[in-house]
Amino acid sequence: MPIRQQKKALLNQVVGSLIFKGLTASLFLCFSFILVAQIPYAHAESMLTIDSPAEGDQVPPGWLRVTGGYTETYDIKLIINGTEQLNSVREDLNGPESGTWYADVDVSKYDGNISLIAKGVQSSSRYGISTATTSVYVNNPEASLPVVKITNPSDDETVHGSVPVKITVDAKNSVELVEIRINGGPWMKAKQTGNHYQFKWDAKNLGNRTSSLEARAFDEFGNEGRSTTVYAHTGNWAPEPVTLEKQDRAMWIWEKAAYNLFLNPGSKSALKALADDTGTFGSDPITTFYIGVFPYEGVDILEDQPEAVREFVKWAHDNGYRVHACIAGGTVPPYYGALAPYHGNAIHEMEKVINYNLSSSADEQFDGVNVDIEPYILPEFKTDKPAVQLQYLDVLQKMIQRRDAAGIDLPFGPAIPRWFDSSDTSSNITWNGQTKWLSEHVQDISDYISIMDYRDTAEGGPGIIPQAQAELAYANAIGKPDSVIVGVETLDIANSGDPETITFREEGRTYMESELDKVYTAFSGDPAFGGIAMHHYDSIRWLPSAWGPSGFKWTMNPPDTAPPTGVSREPQATAFDFSTIELSYGRASDDSDIEEYIIYRGTEPGFTPDDSNIGGTSRNLTYRDTGLLPNSVYYYKVAAVDISGNIGPVSSEVSAVTGNTTLRPMIIGDMNIVFNGTQGKVTLQVIDLETGEGITADVHGRFTYNGGKYVDLITNAAGSATATSETLPKAAGLVGFWPQRIAAQGYYWASAYDRPHTVTVSWPENE
Repeated sequence: MPIRQQKKALLNQVVGSLIFKGLTASLFLCFSFILVAQIPYAHAESMLTIDSPAEGDQVPPGWLRVTGGYTETYDIKLIINGTEQLNSVREDLNGPESGTWYADVDVSKYDGNISLIAKGVQSSSRYGISTATTSVYVNNPEASLPVVKITNPSDDETVHGSVPVKITVDAKNSVELVEIRINGGPWMKAKQTGNHYQFKWDAKNLGNRTSSLEARAFDEFGNEGRSTTVYAHTGNWAPEPVTLEKQDRAMWIWEKAAYNLFLNPGSKSALKALADDTGTFGSDPITTFYIGVFPYEGVDILEDQPEAVREFVKWAHDNGYRVHACIAGGTVPPYYGALAPYHGNAIHEMEKVINYNLSSSADEQFDGVNVDIEPYILPEFKTDKPAVQLQYLDVLQKMIQRRDAAGIDLPFGPAIPRWFDSSDTSSNITWNGQTKWLSEHVQDISDYISIMDYRDTAEGGPGIIPQAQAELAYANAIGKPDSVIVGVETLDIANSGDPETITFREEGRTYMESELDKVYTAFSGDPAFGGIAMHHYDSIRWLPSAWGPSGFKWTMNPPDTAPPTGVSREPQATAFDFSTIELSYGRASDDSDIEEYIIYRGTEPGFTPDDSNIGGTSRNLTYRDTGLLPNSVYYYKVAAVDISGNIGPVSSEVSAVTGNTTLRPMIIGDMNIVFNGTQGKVTLQVIDLETGEGITADVHGRFTYNGGKYVDLITNAAGSATATSETLPKAAGLVGFWPQRIAAQGYYWASAYDRPHTVTVSWPENE
């Protein structure tokens, strides 16, 4: 019997045992709410395929529809050349989370081989799954990028006097312009000389320094090709020694918040207020920022607006902070940068940081570079050991080599998981003739590491302290003081792994600080201990002292009373499929910081935006509104909110129309949660939106706030299921339930119409 039929048969058997002859519909509904559907969850093996195009196909320029199949898989995306990521449209034809998918790719932007990889998430484990690479070929010379290389001077060469910089360009099309820039200055034209291009560089009187040389070429169609950077030295140059300062305490700041800090001057006041605040939670001051500089929302901040970065770094230094540029693999998603075909992307990200420092004054330069590639997210990390592990080490070494070629003082520090010294996937890695733990190889070549030591207790078997001891011991053995940074998590993470033990999100800031005090005490005399890094700025700002009626969150003091501006670009709305509309809009500004953007949704033109029609919120300059009805018009307005809760002007109105589907909409028709003194207990019902009838469905969700447990449920014939959380504190608290996926054959989840979408319950002290 198929697995799906087995689950239904089990449910019918249980329900049948409760129903006696003559049971009324209302009594049946009562019984169905009592039924606990948190039964052992059976899954078919997850599978994801690309079925069309086939490997080696030649495709014409234009739009290419990539199609495939999936079983027990969700959140399917298509990766193109490791630099573009597209959402897919899923069609559930074979059962919940099983069917076919497609994504449309504009291949007119490419010429030559194009790599296609589909990735998704396994329904049962919530870990990643991906296809093998499918390579197709498009003959599209008009999109061919010139291949540019600086052939003189050589990389890491010392030069004198007048230097002929020679550039070669290999292009399918006519080359219109070749330029060079030195130390991030203006682009200057190079002249064609025979089979190469040349620029006379006056390297006299530059002193003892390194200069960065970059070249680019444009063809007749406007295609731009870039060279890698050549680092040339002048005078009596000698490489700078790398100096590593103690970092305690550090904090990651990702691009969502980082670009606010770069582009909205007022955001720095909020960062300073949080970093310097030691009184609210009895915490140590934050002294080091790992700030994201990857391109975001169409802006490459190091390339397009370096002056904004210089202003921020100088401000940070003037206020006593250190700043490390945080980069990854230069790919989308970032962990593909670990793979050899994409090493050039990661090297380019490293060169951008080096070149920024070379073009900036001392007080504007980064104090280090934090590298967060995370190769273990790739399924091959487990299934094809040690291929990915070796490629990851290779790319780290290549990135460090670029720093060494420039010869500048820029400490290099990868972020690594706590288990790189204890997992089967990380043991006995032979690289460059040495067989060691993966963590030890990383420590050998790096100046420091940030251990993602993500546990919510300091002591005990799985605690923060024992998990970091091996890395500390090895750092001491190889003579690297202050080189081990212990990272802790505050983010609400629940899409993979075990959210109950990974993060301090459930326990709150007061408890976290008490555990971090234990870490400081344990490692205070260890020469290798360089401090603690917290992940990350946004979630730390949101983390209360504790959940419940007595908890409190960090606030600006004095509070910001002025509202933010309106969005700088009016919204645009586009239907993605039958239930999703995608929005984009411009950045707002504020005299403190923008917390988020409110997305107001209406079904009639000219609707009045208020709390009753908030469709969602976003920290990004984009928003995907999901769970809508098919063949329907939706209207949107957007307003920014600052960190003190002030709402700015509402944007103009835009609209879009969803597509068609044969699937029926289902919703959560009822849901409530109670605290029984030890656990949270949620009861929910999934119904057909149009008929109100209960639906047997797969429900995947998790408890929130004081809870974190993830549960997989099957509703009974009346659409009902119940689940309980882990043990919760008896003192004051707060627990919620957040359904994340609901699937049933012939249906899709119209989550925008849930009644309600999430639930919470709190309880006071000593109840």
